[in-house]
Amino acid sequence: MSEYTIYHNPRCSKSRQTLALLEEHNIQPIVIEYLKNPPNEQELEKIGEKLGLESIHQIIREKESIYKELDLDDLMSDSELIPLMVEYPKLIERPIVIKGDRAVIGRPPENVLALIND
Repeated sequence: MSEYTIYHNPRCSKSRQTLALLEEHNIQPIVIEYLKNPPNEQELEKIGEKLGLESIHQIIREKESIYKELDLDDLMSDSELIPLMVEYPKLIERPIVIKGDRAVIGRPPENVLALIND
């Protein structure tokens, strides 16, 4: 089993580039297509911790139409946002790569080098 996991959207160029970069370094991560298999609330909280976030809002995709449709704003608490992110996984920034108790967002894809070279 791989020590790397990627929350991946195959339709996203940055996500594809990040996966390719991992593979170039002979890493075959566990690939989770998060739009089909979104993380649950506890998993999302753990991802936020591994990313070192102050607020889960830091990984919300504000430009997604669902963000505007739901009338979300940056003043919402994590306990309000997390269930919405689980219900509407398009709100989650992508890709997220996890190794152990650390994670990075692959935007730009080279961010994963911090995990690979650790």
